Amino acid sequence: MSPTKDFNTLDDFNFRDKTVLLRVDVNCPLDRKTLEIINDARIRSIVPTVRELSGKRAKVVILAHQSRKGKWDFTGLERHARLLSKNLNAPVRHVEDVMGAEAREAIASLAPGEVLLLGNVRELDSESEERDMDSHSESEMVSALAPLADYYVCDAFGTAHRSQCSLVGFPPKMPSASGRLMAREIYALRTIFDDPRRPSVFIIGGAKFADVPHMIERVMEAGMADTVILVGLAGNAFLSARGVDIGDASRAALADELTPENFRAATEVMSRYGQRILLPVDAAVERDGARVSVSTGDMPTAEPALDIGDGSIEKFEKVIAASKTAFMSGPAGMFEKPGFEVGTRRLIAAMVENGGLSVIGGGHTAGAAERFDLADRVSYVSTGGGALETFLLREPMPVVEALKRSKVAFGP
Repeated sequence: MSPTKDFNTLDDFNFRDKTVLLRVDVNCPLDRKTLEIINDARIRSIVPTVRELSGKRAKVVILAHQSRKGKWDFTGLERHARLLSKNLNAPVRHVEDVMGAEAREAIASLAPGEVLLLGNVRELDSESEERDMDSHSESEMVSALAPLADYYVCDAFGTAHRSQCSLVGFPPKMPSASGRLMAREIYALRTIFDDPRRPSVFIIGGAKFADVPHMIERVMEAGMADTVILVGLAGNAFLSARGVDIGDASRAALADELTPENFRAATEVMSRYGQRILLPVDAAVERDGARVSVSTGDMPTAEPALDIGDGSIEKFEKVIAASKTAFMSGPAGMFEKPGFEVGTRRLIAAMVENGGLSVIGGGHTAGAAERFDLADRVSYVSTGGGALETFLLREPMPVVEALKRSKVAFGP
């Protein structure tokens, strides 16, 4: 189904000389020491929408976030404004204020075609409260900013699974539309996953284990995946649930994920789909400064698993090579560390070399593909992580539901 039947896009409104609140997702990976942006893929992904709106002489007011309070990479958005300006080849004004006097004055002073990036919306505690759209629509942020704008546009597919104020609070109050990225993501993912070419393999990695059993069950039940390959911390967690002693160092990396409930869910999924779930047969650890592959039969190890081992890579490459659709969400290991990017790089390379449909989701996986110069060869790179998983699980996406409601309320 085309997304234009569900909600409005940029084609449905005349933005000339109008003020547009544009919510984007430019949450970027940062260098821990300098806090400089090390991958601006998400910034580049919103350029088409920003350029189109400013080209139509809209006054563009951007709402965005970087990380969240309490995290080391929670920062202001000055760096993001500089990089957006560079990619647009046009000035982007910036104020470190979201809805106060400075922000309101900056909005009022915008000329048609100008772009303004406000401060990190997650500076406001009310932004991150998981409330429904009706409650958020009565928030202080919406009350302060909605009267200053004519339209709301959401191009933040990466956070479309969250019911947060700047994402769902504005559509009930004003005419709203999706940006080009949001519409393209949803249309492409529907096309890719509603009827995948067979055989279809899903590679699930990264650090979040709690959601993985449910995700496996849903993609298997829906017929999206014929085989699931587990790598990264998710792979380690399932090995542990299967009874492999992965060692204290690897268990520590899983933190609070290894709960009895998660173990039980993993065990139940493996009992139903065990023949179609492939786990690593070895892990790569750092020993005396070198990468060493350790068989699961030789575990535990004192060192933490930093990547899948060479045997696992070769095993998984063969499965991927035989697939017609390959989807990867989450890296296979600590690809930022020299010597331990091997698993992630070779699995992505296998996806693009087999001639089938290749899809990558999540910021870290997309960043890895770019780092290895493979992103341009992937059939489709999604900007979403949690949003992509929500989409695959066929669960309602709060932002999409809010845009649908706005279309009913305001047309056209």
